[in-house]
Amino acid sequence: MRLLSTLAVILALIIGMAIWFNHSLQTSSDDLTRQIELVSATIRQQKWETAAQHSAKLEKLWEQEAKWWPVFLDHQEMDNIEFSLARVKEYVVNQDGALSLGQLSELKLMIEHIPRKEAVCLENIF
Repeated sequence: MRLLSTLAVILALIIGMAIWFNHSLQTSSDDLTRQIELVSATIRQQKWETAAQHSAKLEKLWEQEAKWWPVFLDHQEMDNIEFSLARVKEYVVNQDGALSLGQLSELKLMIEHIPRKEAVCLENIF
């Protein structure tokens, strides 16, 4: 009986940590997505100085929000996001609207994909 109760507690802890992780990952992803949309909006308005400032804020937000992600996520995805951020920064500095918006769109999709991929659901388990 003690073994069964111990296993139940361990299972509850694992499920609780998975729920916390999914919630935290979704919250971080939403914050990053909002910042990406802000950068995109300023680029569409041709406000390059403001776009550069928002782009720098996006990088800082990425460093703050995603510092714990490598513990749980694939490092290749993290690297791809960082490469994309570097390209966005250069496109904004060079005031290339089309490439900036395209790269921001790709970055947004990559960030939105992570919580869906890591979600605890039957589709991801089987």
